[in-house]
Amino acid sequence: MSSIDPTTGEATGGRSQRFVHWTAFLFFSAIALASIVQESNAVKESQGDVPANQGWAIALCSITFALCAIIVIMQLHPIGSSLIVGTKVEGAVIVLLVGFWIAIVSIISDGRNLLSVNEAGTEIINGNLYYFSWAGFVCSVMLLVSYLRAIFGVDLAGELRNRSERLTVWSALLAAQLVVMGASSNIFDLYCGGTASKPDAYCGRTTFGIVAGVIGTLVCLAIVGMKIAASSVPFVAECCAALVLTTMNAFVVAYMTSPAGPGSSLGNLYYFSWISLVTCCMLIASCFETYKSGGESSTATNAHSAGAEMTSTNGNGVEDIAVDPLDNDENI
Repeated sequence: MSSIDPTTGEATGGRSQRFVHWTAFLFFSAIALASIVQESNAVKESQGDVPANQGWAIALCSITFALCAIIVIMQLHPIGSSLIVGTKVEGAVIVLLVGFWIAIVSIISDGRNLLSVNEAGTEIINGNLYYFSWAGFVCSVMLLVSYLRAIFGVDLAGELRNRSERLTVWSALLAAQLVVMGASSNIFDLYCGGTASKPDAYCGRTTFGIVAGVIGTLVCLAIVGMKIAASSVPFVAECCAALVLTTMNAFVVAYMTSPAGPGSSLGNLYYFSWISLVTCCMLIASCFETYKSGGESSTATNAHSAGAEMTSTNGNGVEDIAVDPLDNDENI
């Protein structure tokens, strides 16, 4: 039997509101761990040795699986739940796991580690490992957000929304542009370096992806920085930036994901090129809605002022009412 702490909203002596997240995290880490072990064994059989980072990925996934299993089991009993739910130990474990899964996603998305993507990082070769590792990372972030909201009253999503309009969308676009830049750089280093094995058109498109990623990252950093520091950005400047990035990312999708482009196969470059474009379109739509609502409110205010009677008070305390003589038909 559990009760609710009125100060934090957390369950005491029972399962917490994060029990589902912990259970899902346990499932995701199990699938990722099994997939990494299978890929590692396959590489060892074919090549004799495996990249060192594969061992790190296995170790981090194993630790995650063990910690999630312990926390889930503890929450099945009131005594165990009271020892972990809402404590500093749970918070420390969540922060640790977020760091683990940032490293895991980086390792499995790097083609040089021969895990979820091919050597160039342009094509997914193990769907379970690729998708469940990203699912585990998202789950770790959700656990952190839930813990901060429940224990400290910090609503990260709400703070981002209230801090400045469209800050969350700009932050998402920043993350997507970083991935596009990194994925394009990896492909360029592999295929367009000193011993290039791809045609000039392919390398030219890859270079365009790098440049677009750098420009998008810098613009998003500037917008996010101004929104955090000053809570606002000049509306015209924000709209112009969103329009420029939308146009640029439309060309990125066209050039990078076409059959002759480096992002034609399913992978980080493919997914995050499209995510960048969709996010830019969301920014344009939000800017248009802001402009539209602002225009309607201004029009309504002006119409109301024009049709209303203006009153003033003279020195004797008597109100003078100014009425448009054209509206007084009885005086004609």
